[in-house]
Amino acid sequence: MPNFTRRDVIKAAALAPLAPAVFAPPSTNIRIVEVRHAFEDFKYRAPYQFGGRTVSDVTLLNVDVRVRTGGGKEAWGFGSMPLGNAWAFPSAPFDVSLGAMRALADEMRRIVAGCDDQGHPIDLARVLDPQFLRAADAVSSARALAAPIPKLCTLVVSSPFDAALHDAYGKAFGLSAFATYTREFMNGDLSADLGPKFKGEYPGRYLLTAPQPTMPVFHSVGASDAIEPSDRKQRVDDGLPNTLEEWIRRDGLIRFKIKLNGGNLPVDLDRVIRIDRVVSRVLPSRGVRDWKYLLDFNEGCPNVAYLLEFMRKVREATPEGFARILYIEQPTARDLKKDRANVMHEAAKLCPIVADEALTDLESLLLAREMGYTGVALKACKGQTHAVLLAAAAQKFGMFVCVQDLTCPGASLIHSAGIAARVPKNAGIEANARQFVPAANAAWEARFPGLFTIHDGVMKTGQLTGPGLGAVPSRSA
Repeated sequence: MPNFTRRDVIKAAALAPLAPAVFAPPSTNIRIVEVRHAFEDFKYRAPYQFGGRTVSDVTLLNVDVRVRTGGGKEAWGFGSMPLGNAWAFPSAPFDVSLGAMRALADEMRRIVAGCDDQGHPIDLARVLDPQFLRAADAVSSARALAAPIPKLCTLVVSSPFDAALHDAYGKAFGLSAFATYTREFMNGDLSADLGPKFKGEYPGRYLLTAPQPTMPVFHSVGASDAIEPSDRKQRVDDGLPNTLEEWIRRDGLIRFKIKLNGGNLPVDLDRVIRIDRVVSRVLPSRGVRDWKYLLDFNEGCPNVAYLLEFMRKVREATPEGFARILYIEQPTARDLKKDRANVMHEAAKLCPIVADEALTDLESLLLAREMGYTGVALKACKGQTHAVLLAAAAQKFGMFVCVQDLTCPGASLIHSAGIAARVPKNAGIEANARQFVPAANAAWEARFPGLFTIHDGVMKTGQLTGPGLGAVPSRSA
């Protein structure tokens, strides 16, 4: 693993020029011409509980952006993302945080529409992101929020705008957006964002030239989901499974994301043991011998001592189940600067410990690494630019990489799947919308067979070779 310290990389990145020398010809630059946005609401078929919070509906932010290349060609791009306020802005009441995110989206549309800069979408993100953060502060003040809109929340709101730009860029040149992260299209190398250790390197170096044909899907077992029939309080009669065993048989599952609330070790332990018992009974009967778990506390562990004791008890109770844990996601609080005592070095000796909510930029990645986190969760909901840049940084630093979603339906799942299929050694992909809000997938399923409906535990990602981010042309095209 390269011996880069957080201080070295941050200092080097700060000294990198904000306006790097232009390598790509002006004809490969784009300028923003028009921006539209709209909101779309869906109810969950069943509540989803994670980190002590329960979500029962979702608001999608849909964005259309029209761009013009230096050569005069125009193209529309589309981006979509759930406003996952319960995850991105948990310190505020649900209605307050959602209202703030909607207001911030309105401000972002104005900012993007008023952008006169030209370049690759990553160039434009470098210009727009500071303005988005200032807009978040302004919305927080205008709405007299008890706690300001956090950076993670700002990333979520900005992600469909960023996605639409990458999508439009690829469509303007008839290429997958992932094929444009090279010297031929970009106005500077990775050193502009990640420091001189990346001089001469472009994101394409850290991405696959073609998407992997399939990706294993991590099925999320929500903290209140029925594991066995006796857990079911009320059956949802919509033709979809109601228990974990039913989901296993329907989708041929081989990867399981176990949501744990933390704070009550016997309850967390019992849930893992029960899930392992059901999976270990059902999968061998289907001829499956290889399956994996990931455990996600969503910051629920009060401290690292809780995590270590939990891991010890799981290993005692089910040694084989413990050996199947592929990684553990964000066990303690997301604010790493205020949580320096909860280092993960000992836990990471047992399995990768992945930063998720804590991961908002290069500095947070480096701090997480310094504190013993050995992996990162890339997410479309933090932005395509964010995912591409931090995928490069994580691989350079020898970190474990996975791709998670935000119960992404429709175009947002296509976006997430595209990232998952292009990042080397990615552990898999989450696809929760099929479980909790399938209505939001309905318009997309027939266009992408095997992406929204899972068979043999895998998603068919090899089909994501179309222009832009791989979805069908924008509604505005």
